[in-house]
Amino acid sequence: MEKTEQQKDKQRGLEQALQQGLSEDEYRFIVDALKRPPNHCELGIFSVMWSEHCSYKSSKEHLKKLPTTAPWVIHGPGENAGAIDIGEGWAAIFKMESHNHPSFIEPYQGAATGVGGILRDVFTMGARPIANLNALRFGEPDAPKMKHLISGVVAGIGGYGNCVGVPTIGGEVNFHSSYNGNILVNAMTVGIARTDKIFTSAAAGVGNPVVYVGSKTGRDGIHGATMASAEFDEESESKRPTVQVGDPFTEKRLIEACLELMATDAIIAIQDMGAAGLTSSSVEMASKGGVGISLNMDAVPCREVGMIPYEMMLSESQERMLMVLNPDSRASAEAIFQKWGLDFAIIGKLTDSNRLTLTWKGEVVTDIPLDILSDGAPEVHRSWTATAKPAPLPISDVREPDDYNKSLILLMGCPDIASRAWIWRQYDSTVMANTVQIPGGNAGIVRIDKSNRGLAMSTDCTPRYCYADPAEGGKQAIAECWRNLSAVGAMPLAATDCLNFGNPERPEIMGQFVGCIEGMAESCEKLDFPIVSGNVSLYNETEGEAILPTPGIGGIGLIANLNHIARTHYGDGWDLVLLGDNQGHLGQSLYLREILGREEGPPPPVNLKQEKHLGDFVRKQITTGQADCVHDIADGGLAVALTEMALASNMGFQLNALPGKLPPHAFLFGEDQGRYILAVPEGASLMQAASNEGIDAVVLGKTGGARLIIPDLIDLAVDDVRVAYEGFFSGLFEVES
Repeated sequence: MEKTEQQKDKQRGLEQALQQGLSEDEYRFIVDALKRPPNHCELGIFSVMWSEHCSYKSSKEHLKKLPTTAPWVIHGPGENAGAIDIGEGWAAIFKMESHNHPSFIEPYQGAATGVGGILRDVFTMGARPIANLNALRFGEPDAPKMKHLISGVVAGIGGYGNCVGVPTIGGEVNFHSSYNGNILVNAMTVGIARTDKIFTSAAAGVGNPVVYVGSKTGRDGIHGATMASAEFDEESESKRPTVQVGDPFTEKRLIEACLELMATDAIIAIQDMGAAGLTSSSVEMASKGGVGISLNMDAVPCREVGMIPYEMMLSESQERMLMVLNPDSRASAEAIFQKWGLDFAIIGKLTDSNRLTLTWKGEVVTDIPLDILSDGAPEVHRSWTATAKPAPLPISDVREPDDYNKSLILLMGCPDIASRAWIWRQYDSTVMANTVQIPGGNAGIVRIDKSNRGLAMSTDCTPRYCYADPAEGGKQAIAECWRNLSAVGAMPLAATDCLNFGNPERPEIMGQFVGCIEGMAESCEKLDFPIVSGNVSLYNETEGEAILPTPGIGGIGLIANLNHIARTHYGDGWDLVLLGDNQGHLGQSLYLREILGREEGPPPPVNLKQEKHLGDFVRKQITTGQADCVHDIADGGLAVALTEMALASNMGFQLNALPGKLPPHAFLFGEDQGRYILAVPEGASLMQAASNEGIDAVVLGKTGGARLIIPDLIDLAVDDVRVAYEGFFSGLFEVES
């Protein structure tokens, strides 16, 4: 029987829905909810609002397990960024987000607009951005396009951050073959605001004007949120038009204009136009405020001719904001944005309809109940399979290196440990003149508003641990971030996350996600380190090859007195003191991978009770002036941490005979967690203090000279090690580091 026109229309609608990333069930739900098929514009709005990137439909049931509250938390997840009280009337506002897919397609603009987007999340809450960080994951250095991707991403981060005038003070970089077809670019921004001048996104006041400010809307970035919710394939290059193009100088003007307006009482609600652009900003503002919103699409400032509502609503053009203003403030607000050379347009008003209504050329082109766009978005309960625990890897199954000197040189020059100076020297880390510690230490530090207090910041994750045991790896990611903050003398307060995983439709990938969340939740609870904001990035796969599970963590801590902080360089003749329990764990270690070519075994376990006890002890030594040289032990173990300190100090060390009964390679290269090295002029008092607290401590040796000496095992010139350490990036790009 021949299909009727109505049946054909339904079929065409379904085909369009599938093309835009919606499922057949989702399309039928929309038809039932609207009591009619959605038109093209409405379908596009549903496709972005119900994408993984915007709705968290596969992840939100598990995200609820994360601790998000504490007495100092002002705003947790749900706002543009998290906000915590840091005393003296100030709040720290911060968030971390991904821009993975765009950066793989167009590395410079993908990374640059990632920085721009996270800046807007922070200053839209009334905070002046004071620092940027990033967490980058690349594939094998010799993989196709990888040099292009590395150089483009780094240049994009530096190009945008430097021009907008916010220092980049920290981050991390990993390399692994799993990222060959899907690199990760995670960006973090930290800002500060007065606690009584924090702005939120909940719209209020029926009849109040809805105002568009910033740049004009173009066709760049259309369906960016949908693209970020699908895995890559051989056609990914065709998605280049969905990558946004940024202008950091416009962003700088937008920051200043918004902050100037925020000093008045004009703003009722404000939201940046990030993923899904005008759609998400208008829907989220109205939904949170329990009101409706009506937009006149003829009033939207456009930079291209003939744009239709579908394009205007889905465009992810950069440097744009949406506001609800006090009606009496229109003229003064417009004057501010005109002064800064930015568009200012009243494009709609709030209504009592609880609907999103769009008009264009005198006709209603969209009419959707807001509850099904936001809270009514489908929640997908994905099946998941727990990752099998790896078999134990006894020390006896891991042989010693043939040459300890050669092994240390190889580790110091390997991609995961080698100096990142080639990267961070492309970033302006001291603009604004508040930077206290630049990249290269345990954590970056910035001064708070010309005071003698500071904020420390770090980003951390060890993906190979998460792959071997997601729960233990998730636990370790939080603990390592907490440890890095403690190692500079900061009291860790809160964290943001950027959860990067493969295709959640595969039970084993969803199992990785669930496991990492459970481990993170345990660490957050035990360390009193809540998650206050974040981002989930799924479908990080190319043709079925998933990335390693990478739950990136960005944490901040408070330094009460900048006169008492710790760095990683020491003085001549100081004692090197190792704190913490030493088990010689070699499973998933860089020694195992880089020296023996094996990736196996469980990751090192994290004892959270000991982690907190030891971190609190180390922090006390720093804040009371007893220690000002501290380094936590992480990738590569004790030998690598000591060598990093020597390179930072441009001075060697000589160890005593190795203590204990561990084989030398396990003692030197094991990656046991919760350990620190402190260098102090005289170690007796530190040893006594550790003994009083029941903390394992041993004096390893003394600093001094120009060589790294570990009796009968290692004897290397500091300068020779530096050549290897600084040679990776300079060799990769054949330039001076």
